[in-house]
Amino acid sequence: MNLLTDAIAWILSGEPGRGLASIPVATLQQLAYTAVAVAVAAVIAVPLGWYIGHTGKGRELAIAVSGAARAIPSFGLLILLTLLLGVLHKPEAAVITFVVLAIPSLLAGAYTGFEAVDRRVVDAGRAMGMTEWQILWRIEVPLGLPLLVGGFRAATLQVVATVTIAAYIGLGGLGQYIITGLALQRLPVIIGGAILVALLALVLDGLFALLQHAAVPRGVRATAAASHTAGRRARSRADAATPARENVPG
Repeated sequence: MNLLTDAIAWILSGEPGRGLASIPVATLQQLAYTAVAVAVAAVIAVPLGWYIGHTGKGRELAIAVSGAARAIPSFGLLILLTLLLGVLHKPEAAVITFVVLAIPSLLAGAYTGFEAVDRRVVDAGRAMGMTEWQILWRIEVPLGLPLLVGGFRAATLQVVATVTIAAYIGLGGLGQYIITGLALQRLPVIIGGAILVALLALVLDGLFALLQHAAVPRGVRATAAASHTAGRRARSRADAATPARENVPG
């Protein structure tokens, strides 16, 4: 309990220690690496996922590649890329590492969003004379958007937590408190850094949860609400009728 109290006191002091960036600066560094990595990964994964979901081609390959990317240890990849690219290109090595980490979740969110669309809606669009591009942008993208946002949510949370290891090669971020705390054996600093990473992840998760809810088309929400209401009324009528049936003489 004392360690937790000391960690919170360290966070609130506003003085992280000599040679360490302030908490707001470190937080911005953490967010910057996360945003760049997720944006680059989205440029690669989202169009590919939409193509797979729209055409139904390459799904097995995408699953295999995503599984392989998930299996790669991020820390090992970061060190390997740093050695290959050189110390002058450490930021690039870090971004590539985090992009590889983010791609599987974004790819899955993109193509599963399209796969979740009712095929009868797509067939109806074709029957009305809509082109494939119109079907893509007017039907599949809006209806698949909630799952895509869910992919962004998962990718962002994975990356923002993993960006912590960037401090190991001197790139800053919230991980610098954990790395420095380990070197100096300052437990409050280590715990404080871990708390800051967890709080940042929770805030981002909450924001994406709201965004994912807002991404559901209004018509889908209205239909779901109507179905829920109808189901509840049906259950209420069934419950009301059950005692009457039980009282009927056999």
